[in-house]
Amino acid sequence: TKQQQQQQQQQQHRKKHRHHRKVNMSKDIKNNNGDGNDGPKKVDNMLRLPSNAELIEGAGKVTMDEPQMWGRGIVNDIKRTVGTHWVEEMTNFNQKTIAVTFLVFISVIAPTLTFGAVYGKATENNIGAIETIIATAWVGVVYSLIGGMPTCIVGSTGPVLAFSTVIYNMSKSLDVPFLTFNAWVSVWLFAYTLIAGFFDLTRYVRLATRFTDEIFALLIVSIFVMDAIGDPFSDVGLLHYMNPDHASHTELEEEDPNYAYISSGFLSVILGLGTTSLIFFFRGFRHSPFFCNDGIRTSIHDFSVTLSVVVWTLVRELIFEHVETESLSVPDEIEPTFACCDSSCNTFFPDDCEGQAEAAGTRSWLVDFGDLNGKNWIPIMAAAPAILAFVLCYLDNGITWHLINHKSHNLKHGEAYNYDLCLNGFFNFVNGLLGLPWLVATTVPCIIHLNALADKDRDGNFLEVQETRLTMFFSHLMVGLSLLVLNVLKLLPLPVLYGVFLFMGLSSLPNIQFWNRFLLFFQQPSKYAKNCYTEHMEKRRIHMYTILQIGFFALVFLVQNLKAIAIIFPLMTLLCIPARLYLLPYFFEGWELLLLDGEDESIEQWAEAKEQSVRRYEESKHLSSMEESSSSDSADE
Repeated sequence: TKQQQQQQQQQQHRKKHRHHRKVNMSKDIKNNNGDGNDGPKKVDNMLRLPSNAELIEGAGKVTMDEPQMWGRGIVNDIKRTVGTHWVEEMTNFNQKTIAVTFLVFISVIAPTLTFGAVYGKATENNIGAIETIIATAWVGVVYSLIGGMPTCIVGSTGPVLAFSTVIYNMSKSLDVPFLTFNAWVSVWLFAYTLIAGFFDLTRYVRLATRFTDEIFALLIVSIFVMDAIGDPFSDVGLLHYMNPDHASHTELEEEDPNYAYISSGFLSVILGLGTTSLIFFFRGFRHSPFFCNDGIRTSIHDFSVTLSVVVWTLVRELIFEHVETESLSVPDEIEPTFACCDSSCNTFFPDDCEGQAEAAGTRSWLVDFGDLNGKNWIPIMAAAPAILAFVLCYLDNGITWHLINHKSHNLKHGEAYNYDLCLNGFFNFVNGLLGLPWLVATTVPCIIHLNALADKDRDGNFLEVQETRLTMFFSHLMVGLSLLVLNVLKLLPLPVLYGVFLFMGLSSLPNIQFWNRFLLFFQQPSKYAKNCYTEHMEKRRIHMYTILQIGFFALVFLVQNLKAIAIIFPLMTLLCIPARLYLLPYFFEGWELLLLDGEDESIEQWAEAKEQSVRRYEESKHLSSMEESSSSDSADE
């Protein structure tokens, strides 16, 4: 009948349409998967969704960079950094340069003076606050001009201080002057850094991944937070002002009989926490709708630390002028800390000559390399402790450099590990010659410097960084010039600076993935932040990785805070690298390590491969269902 003929024509039309769709989809699949000569096998493979481990071959494996031996690494570092970007980095002056300069100065001057005071106690005033200020100033200025990675701030660190104490104790047991022995160790340290740079030994530090970097970063951040709030291993921090036996109360009670420690302690806590809160308040204007234009909001954001320090210093001086608080301990004169009882300068005034009215003078600025007390084998023997000094500088510098140069920070001007290690060895050689402390890259000031120079989105991701030499140059020049206005520095309340330290630590936490994963323990799983590892990994696997990382962090933290073994703290940090390379693969698959510990580019590559595999799988399922439908239609006919 006519109706049957129409039904047959419609059926043939649908069959023809399905055939064309099937041919087109087959072509697409062949284009995505090869030439298609092994057709049935290809289709069978596409019916199975690839596992996560099959998406990228060798996922999670860490490989070493190609070695640049015989000094080629140093030459390439210079060409890549100083030789290419020096003019740009010395001329990109703007408002942010001024704001970051003040921030870095405040971040550097307080720990410099603090370390100077501790050096004085540890070395019986052979090295003190004046020496620490001079070393920090000249090294910072020169490094900003010729260094390869000027984003990294140099300064004193706890491990180097601990090692200097060991060197001092060794000199006492050997019965040789400390500064002479330290100078010979500095000579060997410089030689070792030259050898390391010449043979590109810094490539081993570059084996460190996010696992090691973030353990080290969180450790340094925790030190700043504890030192600001209250360190349980010392009497440093705001909460310790509430202790009536705190050293600052004893000194102030001697000056004022009516001194009340509770008033001073309570005001100190208010000043510190108020400084931190006001900094965050000012920085919040950056993305707010307040004020008439973006320029004003940016200015308030950039100068937030300086403004907060000024405001709370004025609060202390104008409103609470009758309540005493601890201020920075600043030396009175610009001269070597070691004052001599006599012309030989082997005894310290006034401790070793109490009946003497005044000092006979101060030590010479140049260390006498020949003052060996008859022990002419000391220059050779100094090579042994210099090996440990080299390991210390190698790790302190290398891990900090690796952390700052992480790809997520979008630094474009290159790395200079070998060149900067040689420079650091030279700087410390000169410091040893002058009786000044050794300096290395300091992690938290480096992070603060980097974050201050960066433009970020609302989620804290780095968009770009103003890579400049000017902020480090001007800030360390100000450190040197502060020697001319030491009395002005005494106006800064120490609790206000503790508030700056607290800000440094807290502002760094959101950018540390280790910290964000730790917070997942206390969050509802359905509310986890959306990222690659939370979307594709089991929750228990994420927590297992975090627990292992906490274990390594606790081990390094414990070693760092036990004075008897604190000197091996960098070695414990170094052990995290082989632990990541050889231990973690026993607990996690390669793709899991990639998502948790890999570079952002590799993670994006894996995510794209995952998306493509799912899309192809869905296409193959649809093709298979069309073939089954076509076979069914043929059977019906």
